[in-house]
Amino acid sequence: MFRYRRAMFDAQSPPGVTAIILAGSRPGPDPLLDGSGVSTKALLPVGGRPMLAHVLDTLSRHAAIGAIVILAQNVAGLRADPELAVWIDDPAIRFMESGAGISRSVLAAIDGPAALPVLLTTADNVLLSAAMIDSMIAGAAGCDIAVAMVERRILLARYPQSRRTWLKFRNGWWSGANLFWIGSDRARPMLERWQSVEQDRKKGMKIVGAFGPWLLGGALLRILTIQGAAARLGKRFGAQARIVAMPQAEACIDVDKPEDLVLVEQILAMRA
Repeated sequence: MFRYRRAMFDAQSPPGVTAIILAGSRPGPDPLLDGSGVSTKALLPVGGRPMLAHVLDTLSRHAAIGAIVILAQNVAGLRADPELAVWIDDPAIRFMESGAGISRSVLAAIDGPAALPVLLTTADNVLLSAAMIDSMIAGAAGCDIAVAMVERRILLARYPQSRRTWLKFRNGWWSGANLFWIGSDRARPMLERWQSVEQDRKKGMKIVGAFGPWLLGGALLRILTIQGAAARLGKRFGAQARIVAMPQAEACIDVDKPEDLVLVEQILAMRA
């Protein structure tokens, strides 16, 4: 599927951006899976198809994506799903067993089949679109590491019912968009630092504080913009770090809770 333009993994220098999809499961029970009949979140049906199929569809059709790595604990389960069969033998797509923790697994992928630069996303980023990929790649161009965020006014103007985790800075309240850019090896120290806080990824200020008391103070006192905080943080780790402000409200709507699933189903129906 789409092999005519995408690179094979055994090519010496695959063109374009490598996409990594995090398609694993968190420890413990997931209320989203109750009664669903599937064993892992990436296979949860949304709009009549597994979540992962939506994300693969969008990435595999985008001209900037050269190859795709799918990271999951249960690779065999994903490969056995008939809805994903069309991608199983695609030479530009590789399924890779994830290890202990997101950061460690991503670093292992970068040390293995995932050539830089990397666009990182998740299987529950069902609403991912070509426009979002364009915005992220353009906004992250030239930097070592970037995080996509959506400002609260952008989201609530379209979806006031959506509940997110917000980081408060001088220039607004921001929510993560499940899109990350790893542009060079200089991002490695920040990824390694992330290993110690990734279990608290929904606790915004705890994460901010883990990267330094000056950053936490600047956020709490609202004396830093989120872009300024990212630039300072990157400098501390010897990298150019950037926040990409996404203009698409849907960029920060993933499927984390049952109410998210309802909203995403509604948005997919409107798109159709």
